[in-house]
Amino acid sequence: MPCCGVLCQYETNKLVRIQSVKLGSLKWSLNGAILLFICIMLLWNRSYQEFDLVVSSVTTKVKGVAQTQLPGVGDVVWDVVDYSGPSQEKNSFFVVTNVLMTKNQKQGKCPEVPLKGRLCRTDKDCEKGGWDQQSHGIKTGSCVKFDVLRKTCEVSAWCPVETKRSPPRPALLAAAENFTVLIKNNIRFPAFNYIRRNILPNMNDAYLRSCQRTGDPLCPIFRLGDVVREAGEKFSEMAIEGGVIGILIKWDCNLDRLVQRCLPRYSFRRLDEKESNRTLYPGLNFRYAKYNAVNGVEERTLYKAFGIRFDVMVFGQAGKFSFIVLIIYIGSTLSYYALTTLMIDWLIGTRCYSADVGQNYSEKKVESVQDKQKCVLCVSYVDENNIRLVKRSQKNSLQDITPISVQSHKEDTRHLRACLLQPGVSVDQDHQPPLDHKPDPAPKSSPPAWCKCARCTPSSLPQEELCCRRSEGACIASSPLFQQLVLRRSLLEAVLLYRDPLSAPAGPGHTALRHCAYSQYISWRFGVPPSNSHPAIPSCCIGRVRGEYPSPDGKYSGFRPARMVSMQACANGDL
Repeated sequence: MPCCGVLCQYETNKLVRIQSVKLGSLKWSLNGAILLFICIMLLWNRSYQEFDLVVSSVTTKVKGVAQTQLPGVGDVVWDVVDYSGPSQEKNSFFVVTNVLMTKNQKQGKCPEVPLKGRLCRTDKDCEKGGWDQQSHGIKTGSCVKFDVLRKTCEVSAWCPVETKRSPPRPALLAAAENFTVLIKNNIRFPAFNYIRRNILPNMNDAYLRSCQRTGDPLCPIFRLGDVVREAGEKFSEMAIEGGVIGILIKWDCNLDRLVQRCLPRYSFRRLDEKESNRTLYPGLNFRYAKYNAVNGVEERTLYKAFGIRFDVMVFGQAGKFSFIVLIIYIGSTLSYYALTTLMIDWLIGTRCYSADVGQNYSEKKVESVQDKQKCVLCVSYVDENNIRLVKRSQKNSLQDITPISVQSHKEDTRHLRACLLQPGVSVDQDHQPPLDHKPDPAPKSSPPAWCKCARCTPSSLPQEELCCRRSEGACIASSPLFQQLVLRRSLLEAVLLYRDPLSAPAGPGHTALRHCAYSQYISWRFGVPPSNSHPAIPSCCIGRVRGEYPSPDGKYSGFRPARMVSMQACANGDL
C-alpha cells in the first residue's frame, strides 16, 4: 500500500561469501581468540555483577607507654593522653614522637628572638604595637639587648620566648615504635543492605590479645613500627620531624552465594614529602601548653610536638549477580567480532593475500556511486592491455588527462564467440576482406597534435580528443578485425535481429547500424567496462564508423556519456 512508505520496508546488508580454507580457518581462529578474551574479562572483572560503593566509619584506639629524659625536667612517663595530642581528627590519630619544651613562661616583656631581619640599633627600629607572622608578641617600641653582641625589639609575650627550632636527634619518643593501635572499621553497602566489620565474628577477646599481622593479615591490631616499615620508611628517621602515613583498607566483596567473600585488605604508604631539603616546612608538628599557677601568677610550659599522623582511608566495592548487567556486557562485546572482519578485509585489500582475489572481492562487495556532476570515462588503447579511468574535463584533451586509476581488461567472451560464429569471419591477419569492404578513407587534413595514428580528426570538444594509441603507430581502424568485428553489415544486422527478433530489417538509414557498430567496438575493446564509468571511443574509430554508415543530413549527436547500451536503444538507434 502506498501509505506504508518507509514503515513497510526492511533493509539488510549484502554479504559476500568467499570459499577459502585459509580465510575460513583465519576467521574461526580470530573469533575463537575474541571469545576467549571476552570470557576471561567477564570472569576477571566480574562484568556479570552489579556493583555498589562502600560506606564506612572508623574508630581507633592507641595503646602504649614510654619514658623519656627531658632536659631540665628529668624522667617523664608518656601515656596515651600525653602522646595522642589534644584532639583527634576524623578517621585519623596522632602520635607524638619528638618534643621541644619551653618551661616557666609568664606574661611579660622580653627580647624577641634575633632571627633574620629582627635586629635593631635604636628604638626607632621598633615600631610600637607592630608584629609579623614570625613574632612571638607585640612590640613595645624599645630596642633592648638580647645578648652581649645583639639587640632586638622588646615584645609583650609569654616570656621567655621559644628559642629552639630544630628537634632533638634522636627522637625523644623513639619508643613509640612499639605502640599498637586497634582499628575498628564498620562498612555498609546500601544497594544490597549488607553490613560488615573488619573484626570478624570468629575474632574473640583471646584472639585480639595474641594476634599479630606477621602471621595473620586480617589482624586489626597494628604495631606502629610495622606500619611505617610496610610504608617503606624507617621509624627512627621519621620520628624526628614527623610525617603522615596512610592506612588503606580495601574491601572487594563478592556477594554471590556460591562464592561469597568479603574480607579487608590492608596496605600502607607515606602521604607527605619525606625529604626535608625538598620542602619548606618538612614533617608535621603542632604546639600546645600546660598551665599552672605559682604564687598566684599563671605560668605555662610550652610544648612543640613532632609526630606521625595516621590517616585511615577506606574504599572498595561489592558486586552481586545481575542478569541485566550480563546482557548489557554481552551486547557490548559483540562488537569485538567486527575486528575479525576488519582484519580479513585488510588482508584481502592488501597484496599480502592475492591481488586477483582482492580485486574480485572489492567489486563484489563495494558498489561505487559517482556524483552526477562528476563523469568518469574509461579509455582503452590498442598498445596497452589495461583500461584507464579518467575524469571528464572541459579544458584538457582526453588524450592528455592523467588517469585516476588503471584496471585490468576483462574480456567479454560472449561477444568474441558470437562474432566467430558468423559465416565468413576469421581472425587470420592474412584473411581477405569481404566483397563489400570499402578502402580506408584517407584523412582530409593533417591530424591534430594529440593524434598518434595519423587518422584522427580535429574536434572542438576536449572529451572527443582521443586517439586509439598512446604512442605513434598503426591505427586500429585500419586493421582487418575492425572491419570484421565492428563494420561488417551482416554481423551488425544479425546483432540487431538477435536483440529484437521481431524488428524490421535495417532500411536504407544507417543510424541503427552506426550505433550498433559503436556497441560492437565497446564490447570488443573494453569487454566488461568498470562500473560507474563511460567508455570513450577514439576519434579515428568514430570517423571510420561514420564513414561506413553516414548520417543522411551529415549531422551527428557527438559524444554523450552512457554507461552501457541497452538492446532496445541500440535497435532503435537512440544511443
